[in-house]
Amino acid sequence: MWKYRGQQRPPFAVQPKAGQESVWDYPRPPIVFNCNRAVNVMHNDMVIASSVETYRVLETASPPTFYIPEKDIDWSHLVASLEQSFCEWKGEASYWELNVNPDGKPVAWQYNDPFPAFGMLRGHTAFYPGRIACYVDGERVRSQHGEFYGGWVTNEIVGPFKGDPDSGYW
Repeated sequence: MWKYRGQQRPPFAVQPKAGQESVWDYPRPPIVFNCNRAVNVMHNDMVIASSVETYRVLETASPPTFYIPEKDIDWSHLVASLEQSFCEWKGEASYWELNVNPDGKPVAWQYNDPFPAFGMLRGHTAFYPGRIACYVDGERVRSQHGEFYGGWVTNEIVGPFKGDPDSGYW
């Protein structure tokens, strides 16, 4: 199913300009990088998370996802969700909801026992920018299309993205 795995950009991909990245240049399976950019997660005026010690996960066709260390999250605003999912690369995910969220949709997820190749994500949590306000270096992150996807779209990222109608993938 996956014809493109980061070695060759498809003809429908947007050509990145200077200072931009194409998600079609990201590899499959995904890779993880240390990231020291300012990452913030807010709900109204409440700071939910703030860190400059995150991991940035890159995977073909998906905008990056930022994973924030538990120590940089204010857990008093979150409650565990009953929702779970499985990632072929990372393992089983558990989810978190805002304790003031009226719709009960999860705003974050984590891998408590990730597969060995992604062990560095243990103790880190990712947030859905479509469900809670996320920022990278002060830029408000836009959400990736689709209810399930949690990629962080910023001005430096070009697609189309997995989940977009013209991406050819979901």
